[in-house]
Amino acid sequence: MPAVVWKGFISFGLVSFPVRLYSAGRADPVRFHMLHRKDNSRVREVWYCAEEDKPIDRSEIVKGYEAGKGEYVVVEEEELKKIEPPTASTMEIVQFVRQNEVDPIYFENSYYVGPDEAVSKPYALFLQALAHTKHFAIAKLAMHRREHIVLIRPYEGAMVLHTLFYPRELREANRPELKSTSKPTAKELELARNLVEQLAGPFKPSDFHDAYRENVERLIQEKERGEKVTVAPKAKKAPVIDLMEALKRSLETRPSGRKPSTQAASRGRKGSGKRKAA
Repeated sequence: MPAVVWKGFISFGLVSFPVRLYSAGRADPVRFHMLHRKDNSRVREVWYCAEEDKPIDRSEIVKGYEAGKGEYVVVEEEELKKIEPPTASTMEIVQFVRQNEVDPIYFENSYYVGPDEAVSKPYALFLQALAHTKHFAIAKLAMHRREHIVLIRPYEGAMVLHTLFYPRELREANRPELKSTSKPTAKELELARNLVEQLAGPFKPSDFHDAYRENVERLIQEKERGEKVTVAPKAKKAPVIDLMEALKRSLETRPSGRKPSTQAASRGRKGSGKRKAA
């Protein structure tokens, strides 16, 4: 039975129904332990009091907010529970938006939304309403010490919830500014479109794998067997001097088995003709 991340109600107008949230995915890297280089023994974390200059037990630790330099306000767990907003137990639907209206840059974490009953008619009604109207729900949800804005959408006969970043959490300062005023030529754009069409295809997650993880696992196996470590080949990147030449070579060296369809090629030629006329 998967662990429940959150348990409460979805409030939809005058209708409310119980739901549970389950984690929809998590990163799965190869995990290492910290060892003492001298004897390969495990290194364990020690909680240390800087004032008394001695280690302390986990039970002696409390939460503190730094209000000033070296000044802290201590906050107890019971106090945090007392100030939880209503959305800690009830998801409030605040609006509905059309599909694809929310930019993926706002997506944070994903959760499966399951009914908290063997059969939940309100759950099924809400799910079908979203599917038939082609809308997603926007709601407020308090979880993990913060109130989230969340998006709920249909997903393979059930529902998925995505927590969203607030606008202030997006790192706008990190967004690059394009200062170049040069524009691609019509021929360059046509070659780029052809390259996109040759690489176009349905997204199949099972086709992808984590090469870095596989290399780490192979490294560990080779070291266990006392074998020579296989060195991964490095990518060779040459600076682009002639953009047209680079595009042409890209088209010539397309991946095997990925051929442009007759319709796609025809569509590309027709599209380029219309753009030239414009």
